[in-house]
Amino acid sequence: MESLRLKTNYRCVPALQQFYTGGPYAVSSDGSFIVCACADSIKIVDSATASIKSTLEGDSEQVTALVLGPDDKILFSSSHSRQIRVWDLSTLKCVRSWKGHEGPVMCMACDPSGGLLATGGADRKVLVWDVDGGYCTHFFKGHGGVVSCVMFHPDPEKQLLFSGSDDGGDNATVRVWDISKTKRKNCIATLDNHRSAVTSIAVVTLWDLHDYSNKKTVITNEAVESVCAISAGSPFASSLDSHRQNSKKHAGSQALYFVTVGERGIVRIWSSEGAVCLYEQQASDVTNSTDEDGSRRGFTSAVMLGSNQGLLCVTADQQFLFYSLNWTEALLQLSLTKRLVGYNEEVVDMKFVGDDEKFLALATNLEQVRVYDLASMSCSYVLTGHTEIVLCLDTCVSISGRNLIVTGSKDNTVRLWESESTSCIGVGIGHMGAVGAVAFSKRTRDFFVSGSSDHTLKVWSMDGLSDNVTAPINLKAKAVVAAHDKDINCVAVAPNDSLVCSGSQDRTACVWRLPDLVSVVVFKGHKRGIWSVEFSPVDQCVVTASGDKTIRIWAISDGSCLKTFEGHTSSVLRALFVTRGTQIVSCGADGLVKLWTVKSNECVATYDHHEDKVWALAVGKKTEMLATGGSDAVVNLWLDSTAADKEEAFRKEEEGILKGQELENALSDADYTKAVQIAFELRRPHKLLELFAELCRKSGAEDHVDRALKTFGNEELRLLFNYIREWNTKPKLCYVSQFVLFRVFNIFPPTDIVQIKGVGELLEGLIPYSQRHFGRIDRLVRSTFLLDFILSGMSVIEPDTQQTESKDAFPLRPEIDAPEQENGIEEKDHTIENKSASKKRKSNKSRPENEIEDKDQTLENETASKKRKSKKSKHDSHKKVKDVAYNKVESIQLQA
Repeated sequence: MESLRLKTNYRCVPALQQFYTGGPYAVSSDGSFIVCACADSIKIVDSATASIKSTLEGDSEQVTALVLGPDDKILFSSSHSRQIRVWDLSTLKCVRSWKGHEGPVMCMACDPSGGLLATGGADRKVLVWDVDGGYCTHFFKGHGGVVSCVMFHPDPEKQLLFSGSDDGGDNATVRVWDISKTKRKNCIATLDNHRSAVTSIAVVTLWDLHDYSNKKTVITNEAVESVCAISAGSPFASSLDSHRQNSKKHAGSQALYFVTVGERGIVRIWSSEGAVCLYEQQASDVTNSTDEDGSRRGFTSAVMLGSNQGLLCVTADQQFLFYSLNWTEALLQLSLTKRLVGYNEEVVDMKFVGDDEKFLALATNLEQVRVYDLASMSCSYVLTGHTEIVLCLDTCVSISGRNLIVTGSKDNTVRLWESESTSCIGVGIGHMGAVGAVAFSKRTRDFFVSGSSDHTLKVWSMDGLSDNVTAPINLKAKAVVAAHDKDINCVAVAPNDSLVCSGSQDRTACVWRLPDLVSVVVFKGHKRGIWSVEFSPVDQCVVTASGDKTIRIWAISDGSCLKTFEGHTSSVLRALFVTRGTQIVSCGADGLVKLWTVKSNECVATYDHHEDKVWALAVGKKTEMLATGGSDAVVNLWLDSTAADKEEAFRKEEEGILKGQELENALSDADYTKAVQIAFELRRPHKLLELFAELCRKSGAEDHVDRALKTFGNEELRLLFNYIREWNTKPKLCYVSQFVLFRVFNIFPPTDIVQIKGVGELLEGLIPYSQRHFGRIDRLVRSTFLLDFILSGMSVIEPDTQQTESKDAFPLRPEIDAPEQENGIEEKDHTIENKSASKKRKSNKSRPENEIEDKDQTLENETASKKRKSKKSKHDSHKKVKDVAYNKVESIQLQA
């Protein structure tokens, strides 16, 4: 049997992230990405995978308007700060910004050429800007309220600008402005047939742009939030043409089509020919929300995607719905192809769906359960039926092969769902409080257990469920028990379906025998409420996670605590077994995910990829892939990377050995340039230091160092500066660091060095130590002058003999031209004479009559010393003499 391999590491893959909190958005011309307002920042999202490609940080104010340029390379944004910004999406930098409105900018539009930008604000003004110059070209007044939308005419030849506003009361106007320089009158028409705020404008609405008269008023019986035109030749238009020809109504006329969406959450398609509705959705894909004033909100906007990709509708609960229109068998069919959720709110529970574990069901602070496709992270379907927030869920595959989902809610009910049909097949009513925990049976899969805030535990039977259920049946409770004194937070069923365990806020966990819920054992020891319980898949024990920051393993036989795991800094909210019960994965209110080994009580790894509480944790039964979610509205997937990390470490070790051999070969060949490059690739700073130190002692070191450094990029230079900063802290290594630093500044211009990320901090770390080193050198240089003075006074340093001096300059001193050896002999003889005289003085110190002789000898010595000093060179060059014996000092002749 293969030995069990413990996991050592997981790789985090962000699956669902918050990218849209409502408000403005912009879609690229090809529909490949969406630019969304997310609070005070701007997120650029890949529409295929819902992953965030990049983030543009704003000015800490909420974004109010967004628009893309015609080529999708420039983005215009504005916020409550009234600052209009122009972003280059290739570099993700703001290239220019300006202010112009007296209030927040509420809408923007870019003309087809990309040279003009129109903005409408809360100050009732419409301004047109030159994009390149950043100056205002047109200033329009006339609206009586907030300008809610602006649009250029799609034909560049027609220089017209449309703007709509809410003038208050029952008045709303659309104004047409002439932006050509030939017209004096700017507002050429006012369209005032609307009775509420104008939220969207399309050129093919039923207005005659020749005389600006109302051709037709379409009654929609709802608040229309957006209208968009369907261009001729698109798949939408082709399907609609086929439908009209099949219906034999107005088959010969050319009609214009447009789409409307509004508060009902229904997509409707209209024809300008007779203003008839050609298609209306029978059922809404949107969960209608209600504002504080009681108004309903379904869709908030819609846009036709470029490249014939269909229709995009945005909902009030931050969802992006992608539709395609097909005409089959004389019927129009609007199909939902993709659903991207911009904001999931707080994730409270999650589970993998199906045996293949390709779907993930989420319970958030909503009445619905969203099921996501893990491949595209698109919300595949939504389970709607609860009237209050869903608090918990569990999944299983029935004996017949159906994927089932059970949910518990604050509406005191449990619901059973069939995932393929996305329909509710059973409802359990009986709890008197919110249902906070549910769990399916593991073996027979014909019942599930629920725990509630009414302190009771119920076992629900799934008998009587058929494959062709058309309406939900009433589920019956087989057993009920008052299990705890406080709310029940979690339940779990044993692998053999013989036991069920419940955890509660009363700080206890109880094990019950099925099917009658007879008490078996009570686990006592936690100091706070218990948030999670789980049976071991191989042993007779239970793991619990508590608000006291600990995880405990209990023996079912006697209720004793076998092990305690400590490490979380806040409440532990989930703890589950992995690796056949030999390891535990936990998450808590501290935002951490931890991997534990049961045998050693060791925390193998800690991951910090959440910014708030991690409420939900799911483990795949086959793949053992992890999924976590919490209060930060982020869902992360975790893949076991133990084997991959081991292979990567082996590969790097092998590459390191080969590179090390190349390094040794380069050193043996005296190829220092290659040796420096290899040492840098291997990230061996000590070896790099040895190479630079050896080069410093060689002639032509600059060439070798320069050739090696010229190949470095910004990241390599940043790492080199880091090495230099470390070397510079040690006096023994400072000369190497200063040498390399000097060569770097000689090779690379300052303009390139300042572009290196973090170079300022690195250079600041170099300055104080460099000042200290140069100060020490200055003190040493000054000390050498004192040494020169002392040695000169001791007659250790002898002046240079200027053999090139002219003899005519000293006619009375022929002895200057004598050989150096003679001078040395004279000095040595005179030194011996001085020593003899000194000894003679010492021997005669006791005799007073010899004082005159001592004075004479002293005068004689001073005369000899002055004679030696007169022979010193007038030049300043000196040579220091080392290892001078104090018992025998000889004068040394210096050479020029």
